[in-house]
Amino acid sequence: MHSRRTVLTTAAAAAAAAALGDGPAHAVGPRPAAPSPSPARPPSPATLDRLRRIVARMTPEEKVGQLFVMRVYGHSATAPDPADAAANRKEIGVADAAELIARYRVGGIIYFNWAHNTRDPHQIADLSNGIQEAAAALRVPVPVLISTDQEHGIVARIGAPATLFPGAMALGASGSREDARTAGRIAGQELFAMGIRQDYAPDADVNVNPANPVIGVRSFGADPQAVSRMVAAQVEGYQGAGVAACAKHFPGHGDTDTDSHVGLPYIHHSAQEWERLDAPPFRAAIAAGIDAIMTAHIVVPAFDPSGDPATLSRPILTGILRERLGFDGVVVTDSLGMEGVREKYGDARVPVLALLAGADQLLNPPDLPVAYRAVLQSLADGELSERDIDAKLLRILLLKERRGLFADPYTTHRAVDRVVGTRGHLAVADRIADRTTTLLRNDGGVLPLSRRREGRVLVVGADAAAPSGSGGPPTKVLAQALNGLGFTATALPTGMAPTRAQIDRATAALAERDAVVVATYNVTASSPQRDLVGALLATGKPVVQLAVRNPYDIAQLDGVGVALASYSWTDVELRAAARVIAGRRDPAGRLPVAIMRADAPETALYQIGHGLKY
Repeated sequence: MHSRRTVLTTAAAAAAAAALGDGPAHAVGPRPAAPSPSPARPPSPATLDRLRRIVARMTPEEKVGQLFVMRVYGHSATAPDPADAAANRKEIGVADAAELIARYRVGGIIYFNWAHNTRDPHQIADLSNGIQEAAAALRVPVPVLISTDQEHGIVARIGAPATLFPGAMALGASGSREDARTAGRIAGQELFAMGIRQDYAPDADVNVNPANPVIGVRSFGADPQAVSRMVAAQVEGYQGAGVAACAKHFPGHGDTDTDSHVGLPYIHHSAQEWERLDAPPFRAAIAAGIDAIMTAHIVVPAFDPSGDPATLSRPILTGILRERLGFDGVVVTDSLGMEGVREKYGDARVPVLALLAGADQLLNPPDLPVAYRAVLQSLADGELSERDIDAKLLRILLLKERRGLFADPYTTHRAVDRVVGTRGHLAVADRIADRTTTLLRNDGGVLPLSRRREGRVLVVGADAAAPSGSGGPPTKVLAQALNGLGFTATALPTGMAPTRAQIDRATAALAERDAVVVATYNVTASSPQRDLVGALLATGKPVVQLAVRNPYDIAQLDGVGVALASYSWTDVELRAAARVIAGRRDPAGRLPVAIMRADAPETALYQIGHGLKY
C-alpha cells in the first residue's frame, strides 16, 4: 500500500516539479554579524593536531561525557527555580546545568521551552554564557555545543520577541530558495546572538504520506527535488550565520503513519524507491556542507532486516550514510527518550548500540546516569574501542571549532539587542509569509472579501496551542489581523472537536455577520469539524475555509467553495492569510504536496503546483 501511494504521489510530483521553480530573489536584512568559515573547508593540520591533543588529555569518563547532548531544567546555569532544581535532581541527579557539566562533562545541551530554558532572549544569552563558564572551569575545558529545535512553523522552542518565520511546508509553497536561505540566515543570526550554535533543522523528510502524524508541514513537500533545493538553501543560510545545521530524520521519515515519539514506524520503501524519494534531500544537504545529520527511529527492512530502528542500525548509519553517501560530519541520534528507539532494547543498551551503529552524539537519553555508565562499561569491556570513541569525539570537536566555539563561545546583551527580533527581521518574515498562502478553491470569486459586502466577519474554528511565544490563539489572531485591515471581525473559537452546542452558537452568531472564516486543523473523516463546516455552509453566508496545519483538509469538506492553506497557525502565517483574505496581497503559494481525494485516495484532487490567483 505504501509503495503504490508513493509511486502515484511521486508521479504527480514529477509532473509539477517545474511549476515550483525557484521563485524570485528578494531584498533581505543585514548580513550575519559573525559568519563562520566555509563548512566545506577542510581543517588545517595545525587545527587537527590541536584538537587531537585535547582528546589525548581526556580520561575515558571525559570522552564519554562529550558524546552526550542533554536537557536540563531552568532559566539559569547555576540558580534555577526550586521546582526546576527538583526536576533536575529527580531526572539527572544534579541541581542545575553547571552541576550537569561538572559531573558528566556533557558535550552538548539542548534547550526546550518546557524545560524553562527559553523565557526571553537576554535570559537565553545569560544561560548560554553560564553554561560556557561552567565548561571553561573543567580540567580539560571544552566549550559546550548548545542546540535547540527551531524549525519555525509548528516547531519553535524560542518565541517572540525573536523573529518567527513560516515553517518548511509554507516555504515549500513559496518555491523560493532565496526565501528559504534568508529565513535560515536570519534565524541563525538570532540563535547565534543568544549563544546557540546548533539548530536541529532543516527537516529533510519528503512527506509523501498525507497521514503522516509526526512530519507533515515540518517537511518542505512531497517532491524530492524541490525539497532538496530548499534543504540546501537552509543549510547555506544557517551555517552562513555561524550556526550548525542538522538535517533530519535519516534515512527519511516522510512515509509513515506512526509517530516515532510513541511507537516504532516501518518504512516499506524498496532500495530503489528510497534512492528516488528519500535520499535526494540528504545528498543535497551533504553537498551543501552540512555539519550534522540526525537519525530516525524507524525500521527500514530494505536496508536492515533485523527490525532495529535506523538509529541502532550499522547497515544504515555506517553502510549507507557514511560509506554510500560519504558523510563525514557529526551523526546525532534523535531523542533517546522516544518510544520508537526504546521498544526493543533497554535504556542502558540503546546508547551503546547507537554508538556501535555509527552515531557520534547521543541526544537526550531518558536516564543519563544509566546511559553514561553503560557506555563507560562498554568501553572498559572493549565492546566500544577507544579508537572509535576518539574518532567520534574528534568529529564533534571539529564541529565546535568550525562554529567558532573554541575562539569565543560567549555572547552579550548588546549582541542580542542588535540582532534578535529587529524591525528589519520582522518585516522580512512578513514579506516571506506573503509568498506562502495558497488559494486552493475560490468558487464564485468570493475572495477577496469586500469591506462593503462582507465587512462583518465571524472567525471560528480550531484554536490549537501555538508554539511557545508565537502568539495565538488562531481565531483571535485572524480576527485582530482582519480588524487591522478595515473589517469588523469577531473571534469565536470552537476547538478541534466542536460540540453541537458550539456549532449552534457559531451558526447563530453568523446570522448577525456577513461572512465567516473557519480555521480547520487536520480534518479526518470522523472529525466534528466537518459538522461545523457543514452547518456554516447551510446558512448560505460566504464561508472561507483556512487549513491551519496540514493542507489536506479540503478533501474531507464536501461543499466548501473557498479554501486556503496557511500550513501553520503561527502569527506570521495567519497575518499573511488575513492579508490574502482581505485582498491586500494576492495568494502566491502553490501546493508543495498533492491533495488526494478522500473517496478515491489514489486520485489527486489537487496536484503539486496547484494554486489560484486573484
